[in-house]
Amino acid sequence: MTSTDPLARFHAVIPAGGVGTRLWPLSRADAPKFLHDLTGSGTTLIRSTYERLTPLAPDRVMVVTGLKHADAVTRQIPELNGPDLVLEPEPKDSAAAIGLAAAILAQRDPSIIMGSFAADQVIAPVPDFQDAVREAVSTAAAGKIVTIGIKPTHPSTGFGYIRQGQRYEVEGAPHAHHVAEFVEKPEQEVADQYVASGGYLWNAGMFVAPVGLLLEHLAQTEPELHAGLTKIAAAWSTEAQDLTLARVWPTLPKIAIDYAVAEPAAAAGDVAVIPGDFTWDDVGDFAAIARLNPASHQEGMTVIGEKARVYSEDSTGIVVADTNRVVALIGVEDIVVVDTGDALLVTNTSHAQNVKQAVQALKEKGDNDVL
Repeated sequence: MTSTDPLARFHAVIPAGGVGTRLWPLSRADAPKFLHDLTGSGTTLIRSTYERLTPLAPDRVMVVTGLKHADAVTRQIPELNGPDLVLEPEPKDSAAAIGLAAAILAQRDPSIIMGSFAADQVIAPVPDFQDAVREAVSTAAAGKIVTIGIKPTHPSTGFGYIRQGQRYEVEGAPHAHHVAEFVEKPEQEVADQYVASGGYLWNAGMFVAPVGLLLEHLAQTEPELHAGLTKIAAAWSTEAQDLTLARVWPTLPKIAIDYAVAEPAAAAGDVAVIPGDFTWDDVGDFAAIARLNPASHQEGMTVIGEKARVYSEDSTGIVVADTNRVVALIGVEDIVVVDTGDALLVTNTSHAQNVKQAVQALKEKGDNDVL
């Protein structure tokens, strides 16, 4: 690559993993949340992610997803080039997924700058997001691993935080800062302090980095994982690809990219952050879906589903219907009803995060047919 514009070296990667258990029974192992339209926009989450990124990286978008999702992803992103659809035989957490993408891209061209953006996030306005990515790419070109942090709208205990350090002077990135540290999900009192200080951002899991630098840190902290990914990448797009992937992938350790790369790199002074001044939602539960669908409110009730038949009187909350069964709600507040062909969920918005526990209990009982 001879262009002096860092954006010409930019490749976008969309890790599309995770079941989204807090959105059960809508989100399942065979149809996770990124394959659904959860915003009423008419577009699935992964398709929206692709459309945000492709103007920044035309014909340079890679998706890493599970083998069982190959057909669905291909239908939703028919523009995807064959070598850019990376299929995991089994889930191995984010360090393996993102690390494999980095290793494959490094084989193609070691000067590539890659950006990793989850498939299941809702972001607006898109131009503001794209401006932040451009700043992140310019910062990465100066030799940093870069994260895009989200300016908090409230003191959430559900997200990790990034503590901003000093300004980082780099051409093309007027808002860049050094990262002082990554902080785990805090207690409420601590979250209050973080937001009040103005020096902390939500960690949205967005990373932009030169592939060589990312792999260098991965080799230092997780040498076994790095070695395995290097073997797979060396065989990519050759006759040995499938055999090597099947042989090596099951042996890889499971670890999140935050622990394997971001946190150690930040401690070494190799991480910068671009504050993202746009709205961001990871659609973590049904309360989030209600927030994201204000246009569908019917007298306080959010109703989602083409087949939905809902009667509501003196009630508030959300109904997600995948059947044509009538759902009648009378005198209930903040209720969550999710009606599918083989499972019915009833809870309220304050307990929406606890759906994950129900999924775990069903798994322990062996009721895998509904998971």
